[in-house]
Amino acid sequence: MNSGPVYALNLFNVKDREEYLTYVRRSAKEVPAHGGKVVAVGKYRDAEVGEISPRQVLILVEWESRQALQWYIDDPALADLHPHRINGTSDYIWHFYDKLEDFRPILKGEHR
Repeated sequence: MNSGPVYALNLFNVKDREEYLTYVRRSAKEVPAHGGKVVAVGKYRDAEVGEISPRQVLILVEWESRQALQWYIDDPALADLHPHRINGTSDYIWHFYDKLEDFRPILKGEHR
């Protein structure tokens, strides 16, 4: 397992604006405090290929490590924060990717 930076790809729809805003206001401080950095935020435009149902929002967060991301998920001080994300969104996709400098490890079969 790669111990370096990890990207968290978040794709979702906003279900309850106020609930999600409650999450956003606090997570804007907590994500950096736990080793994360938002590197991209996007609003769905259209699809070229693929069979995934579109989601309204894309957020890409770079975490210092998988351990930092897990700390954000498991930190007891944030137990009251995560329900706002869950209750404020729908159709959530949350995938984690190792950061690579180039494609060589994938092309050599070193990553799944």
